Amino acid sequence: MGEATIWWIRRDLRLRDNRALDGALARGGAVVPLFVRDPVLLERVHAEAEKRTRFLAGGLAALDRDLRARGARLVVRSGPPEAVVPAVAHEVGAELVVAEEEFSPYGRRRDGAVSRAVPLELTPGLTVHHPRDLGTTAARPYTVFTPFRRAWLARGVPGRGDLLPAPSALPALPERLASERLEPGAASAAFPPGEAEAERRLAAFAHGAQAGIHAYGEARDRLDLAATSALSPYLRFGMLSARTTAAAAREAGADPAARRARSGADVWLSELVWREFYQSVLWHFPFVLRMAFGRRLRHVPWREAPGDLRAWQDGRTGYPVVDAAMRQLAATGWMHNRARMIVASFLTKDLLIDWRHGEAWFMRHLLDGDPAANNGGWQWAAGTGTDAAPYFRIFNPVLQAKKFDPDGAYVRRWVPELARLPAACVHAPWELSPLAQEAAGCRLGRDYPAPIVDHGAARTRTLAAYGRSLDGETRGG
Repeated sequence: MGEATIWWIRRDLRLRDNRALDGALARGGAVVPLFVRDPVLLERVHAEAEKRTRFLAGGLAALDRDLRARGARLVVRSGPPEAVVPAVAHEVGAELVVAEEEFSPYGRRRDGAVSRAVPLELTPGLTVHHPRDLGTTAARPYTVFTPFRRAWLARGVPGRGDLLPAPSALPALPERLASERLEPGAASAAFPPGEAEAERRLAAFAHGAQAGIHAYGEARDRLDLAATSALSPYLRFGMLSARTTAAAAREAGADPAARRARSGADVWLSELVWREFYQSVLWHFPFVLRMAFGRRLRHVPWREAPGDLRAWQDGRTGYPVVDAAMRQLAATGWMHNRARMIVASFLTKDLLIDWRHGEAWFMRHLLDGDPAANNGGWQWAAGTGTDAAPYFRIFNPVLQAKKFDPDGAYVRRWVPELARLPAACVHAPWELSPLAQEAAGCRLGRDYPAPIVDHGAARTRTLAAYGRSLDGETRGG
């Protein structure tokens, strides 16, 4: 092939604003787009994550179509990257491998092993600003979001002119360069994979005739409205770059006269910065994937309650908003962020079950299951993380539901047993008399479970359990 460069694709399934691809093209020779089916990730991370695995497969198929439209194609091989990548480099005569840098502990170990066998150049792209570029004046990493956000904004928000265009043509690869067969996987009708769909959704949300970003600050917590971008699965696999989303937020809020639009764009940008905050936490403190960040809450006396855990997983807790969210997750592989907070609080605070069980369940089912964001969200809810909710903040699931699903539309969609209940009782069906339950076709204990825990009593139990952990730490226990 002559002088060649390998573009090693991991979490950057896109052609637009891809600095790894741009770096490979800049060398002037042939570019080999390579995806490695890593057995460690497939067997340990994605083994049970069927929806996410299909979404990834669909994204790879979409990327291959985009490459073929430009004269190239995707090369797929299976095996340990430290063996596969050097082997392909030798096969095509590549002198360099270029890849977008990853921040997980495994990713960093893997890249170190590959770099010892073949020259590897890592480029930015997973985040807008690299974690090592953001620190306090004492050069320490931020562990609180607000100062992190200030430092992040101070480094600048990219604009549309900063984005790299997708190449119009790519060098062809010889047919003798073998590739494994691509699966035509897809996640669900709700989330068609691929860069084109990601860009369509972003355009509709940020710039459409009824751009959702303008009302985002007011409506983003409503469970019954389609008021969020729903872009997280696409960001998870880099079908859309972090810089592209940040630039869209900047552009949407650029009109000084459009106060509502500017406010919504600022709030959405802050949510994007939260994503980068959790990537930074994982970069600087990789131990968070194994234990609580907060040392004082590493010994909470969690309950071993497999029956309660199973009821939570199955959406059979007797708390409608919790059950609706868990059933949405099982059906679609996605869940509204407010719902994630509600169900996480319920598992850790109402049921007093270790947050790591919830973290693992989410990673099994979420299309956007990302180690950094998932871990950060769960530790926030449990009160054990860096910038965590105080341990004594315990969501009341009924009040949360009444506030963010006021007419019960979200609950009725995902818990059809409750479809005939009046709005006043749909979030607390136990308030209906047995006769009224019969009239609505939903008798507790028969058609829908009674609550598996009393929220008030659970709150008292949890505060005592967390207090014992804090007391033990104070005494050096």
